[in-house]
Amino acid sequence: MPEMPEVESLREFLEGRCVGRVVARAELAAFSALKTFDPPLSALHGLEVTAVRRFGKFLALDADGVWLVVHLARAGWLRWREQIPPTPARPGKGPLALRVVLDDDSGFDLTEAGTQRKLAVYVVTSPDQVPGIATLGPDPTSEEFGRPQLDEILTAAGRAQLKGVLRDQRVLAGIGNAYSDEILHAARMSPFKAASSLDDAERDTLLAAIKGELAEAIERSRGRPAAELKDQKRAGMAVHGRAGQPCPVCGDTVAEVSFADSSLQYCPTCQTAGKKLADRRMSRLLK
Repeated sequence: MPEMPEVESLREFLEGRCVGRVVARAELAAFSALKTFDPPLSALHGLEVTAVRRFGKFLALDADGVWLVVHLARAGWLRWREQIPPTPARPGKGPLALRVVLDDDSGFDLTEAGTQRKLAVYVVTSPDQVPGIATLGPDPTSEEFGRPQLDEILTAAGRAQLKGVLRDQRVLAGIGNAYSDEILHAARMSPFKAASSLDDAERDTLLAAIKGELAEAIERSRGRPAAELKDQKRAGMAVHGRAGQPCPVCGDTVAEVSFADSSLQYCPTCQTAGKKLADRRMSRLLK
């Protein structure tokens, strides 16, 4: 799933290619992707793209006050094309969900792999009209986010596990499964540690890990074409997606906890005092 660093890179990528250009047409290929009906998708036609913004994991193009907002979900992606075929996109069973064509015949396709269709497209007059944006927590990469904001989050979370707190978009915007693993590894904390149990030093450590891991990931992705971002994300991971491989910090074997529809990875030596976490959601969890 694309997370904040990848979406931020896509934002910068599109900003340099779309701002100042006019939307010639937007073609829907997967009807389930469009979640709004007023304004219609055709309202974008003939409007100039004036800005590209990011809200958590949402990517948003402002076309003279009409916003095209996209959430790529787990299997969605953006593919830039310097020359869009003149043949209109047709609905079907392929991966194409939406095609946006600019006035110089360049543009992008939104695609989604797999059988689940969760990629979401909204056409609105304000990003706040998108339910997922309206409920977003603070952006942890902003200058305004610091210890007071983190303290408030951890206190409110109580005994909730750190992994879940970091991933909750209503609490912090933009962090998903991969970067929550990386942040907790950098902070040397168990994913199941209770949020409210952190002392002052641990809270400073967690804040530094959040800021540092996200900033480094954004910098690694900056300037790369959209086609390279997935591989760049995987290459930059220390523990996420690397179960069975050596931890780059201590050399211990990266372990995994599997759930019904996801998994997490961690280093036992760095994060759980050498102990393996039980690989069952309802098991007694380490703190």
